[in-house]
Amino acid sequence: MVRTVSPNVTAGPTLAVVAREAGVSVPTASKVVNGREDVAPDTRRRVTEALDRLGYVRRPRFDASKPPRLVDLVVHSLDSSWSGAVLHGVEQAAHEAGLDVVVSAGLGRSVRGDRPQRGWLDKLTTRGSAGVLFNLAELTDSQYAWLEQHRIPYVMIDPAHEPPPGAVSVGAANWQGGVSATEHLLALGHERIAVIAGRRRKQCSNARVAGYRSALAAAGLPQRPEYIRYGSFEESTARQRMRELLDLPEPPTAVFVCSDHMALGVYEALAERGLRVPHDISVVGFDDLPESRWASPGLTTVRQPLGEMAATALRLLVRMMDGERPEGTRTELSTRLVVRASTAAPRVRTHA
Repeated sequence: MVRTVSPNVTAGPTLAVVAREAGVSVPTASKVVNGREDVAPDTRRRVTEALDRLGYVRRPRFDASKPPRLVDLVVHSLDSSWSGAVLHGVEQAAHEAGLDVVVSAGLGRSVRGDRPQRGWLDKLTTRGSAGVLFNLAELTDSQYAWLEQHRIPYVMIDPAHEPPPGAVSVGAANWQGGVSATEHLLALGHERIAVIAGRRRKQCSNARVAGYRSALAAAGLPQRPEYIRYGSFEESTARQRMRELLDLPEPPTAVFVCSDHMALGVYEALAERGLRVPHDISVVGFDDLPESRWASPGLTTVRQPLGEMAATALRLLVRMMDGERPEGTRTELSTRLVVRASTAAPRVRTHA
């Protein structure tokens, strides 16, 4: 039987130790501890025996007699549907864990546009934050060192760059998403497929382009350098990159755009030239934000589960706050293609 005791009692083995003893993953062991039904009987038996054998002590998730613990969520901005999806996921998971969340748009107020200010980090200890979630953040080495020095656990949600060794992060299967988007266009009969990506140095951008390259290679098609365009994740930049593609001697018949927000800029560039989606050119986005459903025509896109990513990050952070250490440092959630009305077979052209 799993015991539940006061947080003041010295903890026994962690859930990771129990999982290793039972030969299962930590999430599976957690399901057994929390009474979930979606566990095979034999697996439940092995985990239960390991719990009893090791004397695992279950920590109470929330003590209503004490003030809730605080965690910080740092987002790049508060004016996007992306941030809204992240906020929603964190809020739900925090409510289940009995936590309060302090939200900061730290990236927008920094001297360098994408890095939180040092003064903001100092406030963490002042207000007693027990942990931090960073969304799309780019931290300096000194800021990572500050967090480690003050023993403040943190989890990165879709980090801009490869985090330092040992840092825990949650993201989407960006490479597979790039493959899926490109394979969809190939299946429709497109061969002249371009990609418009975000900044070249962004981890997610590079992974999506790598997936695009892999799908073309698997189909036996050459990669045309002029069809690969980088910029930023801004609508205006994507609009300009699409104009450049249309000005090529042989423009593409389809384009994979590495974010839904950018895809709206592509729509605008095509409308400027009197071109119709998907009659003249097919468009695939990435994210599955509400904008993709509101666009006309509805945008075919790759869905990354932003809310689930945020909730997963919060749950990992809670475990770290309780002294556990996740088995792996990178958690990737699957992406899937959502087909709407912006893709079709290429139109037969009589001239380039």
